Amino acid sequence: MDNKYPFVNTPLRYPYNALEPYIDEKTMILHHDRHLQAYIDKLNLLMSECRQLQKLSLQEILKNPCRIPEEKRRDFINNAGGVYNHRFYFNGMSPDCHGLERGALHRKMSESFTSFENFKNEFTDAAMSVFGSGYAWLVYDGKKLKITTTKNQDTPLCRGFIPILNIDVWEHAYYLKHYNDRKAYIEDFVKAVNWAMAEKRLCNQKSF
Repeated sequence: MDNKYPFVNTPLRYPYNALEPYIDEKTMILHHDRHLQAYIDKLNLLMSECRQLQKLSLQEILKNPCRIPEEKRRDFINNAGGVYNHRFYFNGMSPDCHGLERGALHRKMSESFTSFENFKNEFTDAAMSVFGSGYAWLVYDGKKLKITTTKNQDTPLCRGFIPILNIDVWEHAYYLKHYNDRKAYIEDFVKAVNWAMAEKRLCNQKSF
């Protein structure tokens, strides 16, 4: 996700109904085509007014918020974060989920959480702890894996973390299917995680 202005809403890597029965088709259509598109439209408008930022990638903008004019900084973080977070979330799921296989991610997860089951429990607790809207993340700090949370559309990039996996716990991500049962949504999300993508995200880091 190193694309630059003007940003476009790239198609999902799988059909809208491909994640059923875990994530329903209507939610995916609204989430990707309406919610993400709104963030892209607003970000492009903001970028059109800040020529000095137009050569920066989405990640560069979010890693270096001090480059953003102070009076527009919060709007930029909200909308650039909205684009980054949603794309990361959508790409982190797959209809061809085969579970976490043995490899670099499995090894790091065992070192950091003792077991995959412990990771799932801690990740679920973190996602449940988000008050209102936000995300829970599995991140890499250069040495070990950690679980963290962000509010609204903030990202862990400005804290120096390398994102590996995230779950969107804004209500629009799950309310049509799971109503107010966030925990059931989290449990279903874990069943749809693209662990091969998570492994790739970890192994692509120079610090690994």
